Amino acid sequence: MKYMLLIQHGDMPKPGSPEWEALSADEQKAIAADYQAVDKTDGVTPGVWLESPEAATSVRVENGETLTTDGPFVAVKEALNGYLFFEAENLDAAVRLAARIPAARLGGRVEIRPVKEGY
Repeated sequence: MKYMLLIQHGDMPKPGSPEWEALSADEQKAIAADYQAVDKTDGVTPGVWLESPEAATSVRVENGETLTTDGPFVAVKEALNGYLFFEAENLDAAVRLAARIPAARLGGRVEIRPVKEGY
């Protein structure tokens, strides 16, 4: 089964922020190493990290008119920060992988969605 893991950082310290700088160098390296280890896991197809939610543009169409709004559609705390795909035997394997993603333990969350094949 193929799953998409949607990574939301929430309150997780982000590189360049005062909260990130408050972490020790060892803590910063450990977080980076954990992300790298997840990307190297068998069955993982790494995605990409996204710019901050404030850089987003939301688009909708009303009465045939295209409308744009600066910023994300959701609250910044809930915004998508990155993603990856994971080919796994079952949901339990995807949950185990999601638990290894630093955002899941540092104030964010990881949403797991099965990929719908043959749409």
